[in-house]
Amino acid sequence: MLKIKRSDLGTLFAKIAENNELYLPVKAAGKTNFAAWDQDADVDLDTLKTVKSPKDAFFPQSEGLYSCDREEGKIKITAEKLQDAPFVVFGIRACDVRGIAVLDKVFLSQPVDTYYAARREHGIIVSYACGAPETSCFCKVFGIDAAQPEGDVVTWMVGEDLYWDAKTEKGQKLTAQVAELLTEADAALVAAEQEKIRSIIEKLPNSHLSLEGWGAEAAKTRFDSPIWEQLYKPCLACGTCTFVCPTCQCYDIKDYDTGNGVKRYRCWDSCMYSDFTMMAHGNNRTSQMQRFRQRFLHKLAYYPANNDGMFSCVGCGRCVDKCPSHLNIVKVIKAFGKEGK
Repeated sequence: MLKIKRSDLGTLFAKIAENNELYLPVKAAGKTNFAAWDQDADVDLDTLKTVKSPKDAFFPQSEGLYSCDREEGKIKITAEKLQDAPFVVFGIRACDVRGIAVLDKVFLSQPVDTYYAARREHGIIVSYACGAPETSCFCKVFGIDAAQPEGDVVTWMVGEDLYWDAKTEKGQKLTAQVAELLTEADAALVAAEQEKIRSIIEKLPNSHLSLEGWGAEAAKTRFDSPIWEQLYKPCLACGTCTFVCPTCQCYDIKDYDTGNGVKRYRCWDSCMYSDFTMMAHGNNRTSQMQRFRQRFLHKLAYYPANNDGMFSCVGCGRCVDKCPSHLNIVKVIKAFGKEGK
């Protein structure tokens, strides 16, 4: 176990950035999101949850795929360059690290998404334990320990010191690059911090939410439930829940006319939109209720059915905080829980 004074973190970030691109929580216009670090960045490690998750680092909101250009009467196709330089994402919370594991099962399965795979190969995750979990958090429901995140390097803020523990080969290489700034630390202080974090989590209102009845078989038992008709009506189809979610992976592919050819790119999409998966004959989900049901059954039934029981929700609580109509996955789970009583 190693440590560095909080007051020296700027020096640490500069040292990391000597050999790696560095992304971390940055406050801008009053909101905190992951962004590239520079000397003028207003780094914000105190905000528990960034507005968007850091999945952007591995699955960008918009990214080019390839371009088609006219050259001497012929069409030249040029693929976008794959990530080939190391980068560090610093300060990822435990729920968001699990979110990346959910994306891995989608993008690293056959056929492998080469754009995502290149970023995962070169990306180094420095996770950050949650010193003060909030009432909207429910990560424990999905077996996530906010006091012991996964990651290449795991960090904790204890008092005025950041504690640092390398867990993987990537993490050890990064540690070697910044070793001159780190000093030996007492792991007992981290253990006490972990105990404090877990005691807070035990008291949160949704930490003991029951997932009984959900999982691989839920689609068969709950697809036709009248509860969906009761739940969906306040939904505005704004897509906020999908854009702040760390596990949503749906995207659209679009072409941009450059005047001399076409650039093809992909961008995040939302299953809550009426034109999502639009085909020549129309949309295969013709009502907002169907789209609402699809979102939650995917996270709580379809995904676990195809991924060894892993749920496609990590309990980050962003949808609880951000939905303008107060609809979220907790409300859905509780509604069906009442049905079973």
